[in-house]
Amino acid sequence: MTPVNGSGPLGHGRAGWEKYIAAMRARSVPDNALRWYVRHVERFHKIGGRGKLATRTRTDVERWLEQLGRDPAVKDWHFVQGVHALEILYVDVLAAPWANSFDWTDWKERARELQPDHPTVHRVNDDLARLYEGRSDDPGRFDEELQLEVIAQLKTAMRAAHMSVRTEKTYVHWARRYVAYHSGRHAKDMGAPEVREYLEFLAVALHVSPNTQRVALNALVFLYKVIGQPLNDLGPYARPRYRRGLPKVLSRESIRALIKETAGTTGLIIRLMYGTGMRLMEAVRLRVKDVDFDRRLITVREGKGKRDRIVPLPDACAPQLQDQVAYARELHERDRKAGVAGVFLPDALARKYKKAATALAWQYVFPASRVTHDPAGNAMRRHHLHEDTVFKAVRRAARKAKIAKPASPHVLRHSFATHLLESGYDIRTVQELLGHADVSTTMIYTHVLNRPGVSVRSPMDELGE
Repeated sequence: MTPVNGSGPLGHGRAGWEKYIAAMRARSVPDNALRWYVRHVERFHKIGGRGKLATRTRTDVERWLEQLGRDPAVKDWHFVQGVHALEILYVDVLAAPWANSFDWTDWKERARELQPDHPTVHRVNDDLARLYEGRSDDPGRFDEELQLEVIAQLKTAMRAAHMSVRTEKTYVHWARRYVAYHSGRHAKDMGAPEVREYLEFLAVALHVSPNTQRVALNALVFLYKVIGQPLNDLGPYARPRYRRGLPKVLSRESIRALIKETAGTTGLIIRLMYGTGMRLMEAVRLRVKDVDFDRRLITVREGKGKRDRIVPLPDACAPQLQDQVAYARELHERDRKAGVAGVFLPDALARKYKKAATALAWQYVFPASRVTHDPAGNAMRRHHLHEDTVFKAVRRAARKAKIAKPASPHVLRHSFATHLLESGYDIRTVQELLGHADVSTTMIYTHVLNRPGVSVRSPMDELGE
């Protein structure tokens, strides 16, 4: 268990180890555990830092314990044993000046694992969840040839109702998952009982949110309406409890730090999203005709729910946005000389206005850097910047700015609304700027108007130092 010759990690050969073993016994460490304590010290000596053990610092010990805690093979008792081994070493044997102030107890107490019956994880491990073991709604598991007719009917009905492309993709996605869950059975051969069973599977086995279950329900209700078998009464089924969460909001200082880490086209889009409250797709789809520099306004076309609205053009963004429009104009002129087809137009505008696709007014303010094939028109077109580029730019800027909160393009919209209310603007004004159909949707941001958690002084602060 101890080296016979050589100085060893403790620097005193056999005598050093004997002193350490004596210290362990004085702490009532069982004899059968002594060698494992020694191994913890030896491992820390080899890969826990540089230099002799006596020269290691508090930081070296913290980093080693963090590394040990990240090892999935290390159980809680094993981790506590490692902490205790280093505690005895540095407090009793080496008497390091920092050792007595190091919170060894805290490291040991925080190591306890959650058991399967703990309230946090219980529902993932209980018998009810096991009823659905082996069941899956992976849409790629089954041959969908039998469902092609139904999917085609679903798409036709949605396009006739002028539903958005994203809604179409979402509804088709849930229809396929529903069919996959029922082992590829034809949708026409199923009905309310199968829909109810699938919705309960989502709630109980997959633990989806209420919003996700509701979207799945809407998709299936629409599906059965299209195929002529309306779901009149589903009866009772398990539903996740709706939780009204607060929006994720960054402080003005965090927004300033995030914007400082951005540049170029994506940086301009990020500033516009925070400055106007536009959604990500609304920003990247912005067209030249919808920017009014004279009146300092931006018209958002076909926002959520097919609604148009007007938002203010921030003065801070105007100069760079003018340069961006000028760049879009120059690029458009070069594309026209090169014979590139016009820009994509929504709905039937391309047939109604024959020359609109090649007009400057309809070009995207944020064009892509290359032309791509348009499968719908079998032509080469220059589309707008892909939204994933902006999403990644926000995440990258948040990392550089060391922002601990989750950051995404939609958080900029939440921050826009919250900061407006903090500045004293009324809720109806914010509703109009966000494009909400109902003021109740905007009311979620009123957490900044009635915030006892911020305005009340905690009794803890009254205690003083």
